[in-house]
Amino acid sequence: MRRGVRAVTALLSCALLAACGTRASSDGLWAEPQLATPPQYRIGDGDPRGASIVRAAREWVDLGTVPGEGTPWESMSRWALIDLHQAMGGLDSGHAPAAGAADRWDYFWPRDGAFIALALDRTGHTQEAAAVIDFISRLPFDTQQGLDARYLLNGQRVVVDPRGPQSDGCGWVLWAIGSMTDEALPRSADALRTKCVMNVLRLTSSGWLLPPPSPDYWEIPVGQTSLGTVAPMLAGLRATADHGPAAERWVAGQAAKRLEERVHESMGPALERFGERGGLDAAVAMMMPPFGPEDGRTTKRWLAYQREAMRSSGGLAPGAEWKQDGTSWTPETALVAYTAAASGREKTAERWLTWLDEHRTPWGSLPEKVNRSGSPAGPAPLLWTAALVLLTLDELEPPA
Repeated sequence: MRRGVRAVTALLSCALLAACGTRASSDGLWAEPQLATPPQYRIGDGDPRGASIVRAAREWVDLGTVPGEGTPWESMSRWALIDLHQAMGGLDSGHAPAAGAADRWDYFWPRDGAFIALALDRTGHTQEAAAVIDFISRLPFDTQQGLDARYLLNGQRVVVDPRGPQSDGCGWVLWAIGSMTDEALPRSADALRTKCVMNVLRLTSSGWLLPPPSPDYWEIPVGQTSLGTVAPMLAGLRATADHGPAAERWVAGQAAKRLEERVHESMGPALERFGERGGLDAAVAMMMPPFGPEDGRTTKRWLAYQREAMRSSGGLAPGAEWKQDGTSWTPETALVAYTAAASGREKTAERWLTWLDEHRTPWGSLPEKVNRSGSPAGPAPLLWTAALVLLTLDELEPPA
């Protein structure tokens, strides 16, 4: 009798563990994220406004260029542009585009705005690109810490926001301004550039020191400076040195050289989230082209990140030590695609673009995440991902 009970117990245990002799997969220990965007996002399910809204968006897309036109990713590119257009509907009335199509993402992140502005510029929508930069220039600004992590869509501070200031913001803004055409820069860009340069110089002691600890794109409290905070600052200084006004080029260039040395001295050769610990994360891609010249020390770690942060759904997590729930994150995956394209690794860029394309929503948008079952999750669209895909496809365009 006891042997029979033990046998039944063993069989039940095997069934629960999927196979005898194995432990439960860590993927099974987390609840799967689901889509946060309501199915009516595209306004087409029985709503008579749907056809006219999409038609107007298509007409706007045709006013510019479509990166990847004629390639397998043309549809993804067009819908990414349509999503940007739909989200920017409030700019004329002073409201910024929301980061994603869901309530919890109904805020404006300066980081996302920097990528959106550059994507708009690269696709010929310079007026809208200028409007995004002008909006950023009017945001409340802390001279010590810089920009907040996020703002209300009307540009006001979030009254009670645990995310607080996030000092990588100025780095991203400087990188975007330094990468954009003159036609896409409003008059306010000069003052915005100057105050952001001063902020980065102050936080890094003109490049001699790493900046103080600050939340980065992971947006969690940290007690040590992360690569995700300092890498955007380095990118911003480099862009200013290359394309800023004469008065700021030299000082930004010298600070960039010193800060690059400091990063490799303090955080290399591992270049993990906190140097020698924290695991590789997507911040290592922020050290690759187009954010700066390629360096073999960084490239080696960038390649390793793609192996170590791979998730069972086929994409990448923010970091190798991010929770092991099998979920892939599209911004980080698209960031790697962008840096692959910018560094001449077309096959790598195409691989990640294909994965992104295959995991869009039924209405064509790029979601924030793809859960371990392979389904889109989180807000869809997520504008940071949409902008990164457009920039990647633009990098892959053959020279004119």
